[in-house]
Amino acid sequence: MSTEGNWFHPVDPSPDASIRLFLLPHAGSGAIIYRDWESLLPPDIAAQAVTLPGRHNRREEQTYENFWPLLDALHEAVLGDLDERPFAFFGHCLGAQLAFRLAIKMEAEGGPAPVMVGMSGWSPVGFFQPTEEQSRMPEPELVEWIKKLGSFPAEIYDNPEMLALVVPALRADLRVAGDYEDDGAGVTCPLASYGGRSDPLQEAPDAMTHWAGRTPAYLGHNEYEGGHFYIDTHAQAVTAHFAHRLQRTVAKAAGQGKN
Repeated sequence: MSTEGNWFHPVDPSPDASIRLFLLPHAGSGAIIYRDWESLLPPDIAAQAVTLPGRHNRREEQTYENFWPLLDALHEAVLGDLDERPFAFFGHCLGAQLAFRLAIKMEAEGGPAPVMVGMSGWSPVGFFQPTEEQSRMPEPELVEWIKKLGSFPAEIYDNPEMLALVVPALRADLRVAGDYEDDGAGVTCPLASYGGRSDPLQEAPDAMTHWAGRTPAYLGHNEYEGGHFYIDTHAQAVTAHFAHRLQRTVAKAAGQGKN
């Protein structure tokens, strides 16, 4: 499995920022979904969006189709990119799954670990989990499904060349998401959750309440008007909320470190 491409965009985080933030995208996508975040976040937070193999600048690389090997590769990439600055994760949908398990893995190893994690559009309980059969849907059905979810810009759906780039990565990511089984694990760092009020992938009304049991430092759930991709129209509100809590968390940790 190739790991030659750049996992992070921008490749180098701002040297002037005191906090780093890794942004993990939804199934089939890449760094582009967080294209506005760098300008929306305060200058003391350096954001880097993750691009998984098989899409965008890494489309010549083989995609992962199993959750745990992908998590291991992402873990290695993050560890290799860290410096002495505190860092956090934020993920949407599949990105939330990966961010959560990455935090669990890093805490368990006792080395560098995130100071905070943001979970968007996914919960380990009560959320849609793709099946192998769904990942192999005929292309017209798959395209109709993602169109209803609003997963990609409208111009992609009528462009065969663009679809040819998006669909294989989406199929692979659906298999990755479907490969994951919840084991009840949690993190010790603070965790904040976010979601769309009418997200069709939220199968249980209380799905997001389950985050409260996955950390002793739960910072609550924020809900916005919209469906699964509420995050596109509420990026400014989400970034402001998450950044404020991240800054407070880092300041609190720094204060405790001096005592």
